[in-house]
Amino acid sequence: MRYLIGIDIGTSATKTILMDEEGNVAAQAVRDYPLYQPDNGWAEQAPEDWQQAALETLKQVVEQSGVNGDDIKGIGLSGQMHGLVMLDEAGNPIRRSIIWCDQRSGQQVDEMLKLLPYEKWLEITANPPIAAWTAAKLLWVKRHEPEVYAKCRHILLPKDYIRYVLTGQFATDVSDASGMQMLDVKNRCWSDEVLEALGVQKDMLGKVYESQEVTGRLLQSVAEKCGLTADVKVVAGSADNAGAAIGTGVVRDGDAFTSIGTSALVYTHMDHYTPIPEGSLHLCCSCVPGCWFTMGGPQAAGLSLEWFKDNYCQDYKEKAKKDGRSTYDLINEAAADIGPGSERLIFMPYLMGERTPHMNPRCRGAFVGLNIIHTKAHLLRAIMEGVAYSLADCNNILKNLGIAVEDMRVCGGGSKSPVWRRIMADLYGCNIIQLEQEEGPAYGVAILAGVGTGVYDDVRDVSKKLARCGRVTVPDEEEAAVYRRYHALYDRLYDHRILMICMNCKGTVPRRVNNIGYSTGSR
Repeated sequence: MRYLIGIDIGTSATKTILMDEEGNVAAQAVRDYPLYQPDNGWAEQAPEDWQQAALETLKQVVEQSGVNGDDIKGIGLSGQMHGLVMLDEAGNPIRRSIIWCDQRSGQQVDEMLKLLPYEKWLEITANPPIAAWTAAKLLWVKRHEPEVYAKCRHILLPKDYIRYVLTGQFATDVSDASGMQMLDVKNRCWSDEVLEALGVQKDMLGKVYESQEVTGRLLQSVAEKCGLTADVKVVAGSADNAGAAIGTGVVRDGDAFTSIGTSALVYTHMDHYTPIPEGSLHLCCSCVPGCWFTMGGPQAAGLSLEWFKDNYCQDYKEKAKKDGRSTYDLINEAAADIGPGSERLIFMPYLMGERTPHMNPRCRGAFVGLNIIHTKAHLLRAIMEGVAYSLADCNNILKNLGIAVEDMRVCGGGSKSPVWRRIMADLYGCNIIQLEQEEGPAYGVAILAGVGTGVYDDVRDVSKKLARCGRVTVPDEEEAAVYRRYHALYDRLYDHRILMICMNCKGTVPRRVNNIGYSTGSR
């Protein structure tokens, strides 16, 4: 039996799985690490923490499974998108990584729009400049930490730093590179025009591969430490969400899934390159060669629920510990007792600014409509609904483009919530499908490793074969009618709040365009 490994460098933890060629997970391990927030809207992590977590979990799954190292053929890597990892000449990190949800570089977005016109960014990178993506972060370091920038010789994404640790190779894949704002997304290669405008030398970036292509083999020192052989091949891998698409079987035109983790998104596969009007959804290269995907959703999804839990649910945490249960079980039970609309309470999930469809790093979260009747349970359900309203906005953009999703697969920690699944079914107006085995991006990139090493023949075929559907949640028309009214109110509230929050802001803020998406303009 041949075996494969998938490593996912997530925001809260690294998850590593070892699976056999039939898709059965033989072992898995998780290691968490801290998130640093030195200022409002900032978010950083230490690459050294990812390195330790990756090596520890890699060794653990090999030992835990008892599999002979000679039988493990390949490793796939996935990770959080957009993070900026900067290395010096010797390959050492020179600062903590500025990760995907960091919003400090709003001013650099303005600078980017002066370097190239808005339309040119869409034409080449398929997406408008935003603070969350790598290029704006790099310009921030260049302006505010010139001594750090001067030492930089290599620019990597989080998972690609782990590739360097494992293989000594500087490389990336098309899906993750799409989120750096430096890739020609249609042609799947670095853009010389964008790099020249940004003042970035191409040799600072890794070579771009398709996701299933082999980028190197394990270093002997790593292989010995982790119980493997130096013959193990490491494939290019993917961005976390693109990897999750492979793991959930979303690989054909119109297939879609919703992921609810720290952030949340609606992901839709496209067989053909189709520009998105005004860049109102992200458009990136897919793990399926010659294909693309759209994604959009709130930055703070599970993060919003975790924030509320950590600050206001100490009683739930104590009860859960006493009863030997998960705090989230109690949260779901409380939210299930509240009806649709949370008694006219709406949550705006902008705790870390917002990406699609608003592209606004300056907006902030709020509970709107608080009343004396509202309890903790109302606020918890309102958080779930607010995240789902944002996801439904992105799904509606797809509908306006003629892309109607009939069945929505779900993954991520939030998908385990029956309350959240019901809310999504009502707002999307379609069935929500869980998978029998949902291991997320790590599972998807293990499949990619199998294709790259010859264990499997075709990405699409094996993805569809291994992603087996499970429980289905169907929409309730009566509840859906309630949500349509509240969703319309939610959308109007954004326009009012952006005026209130940004009236004293300088620079560029989003402006609605034709009720489909947002472009940039001064207010």
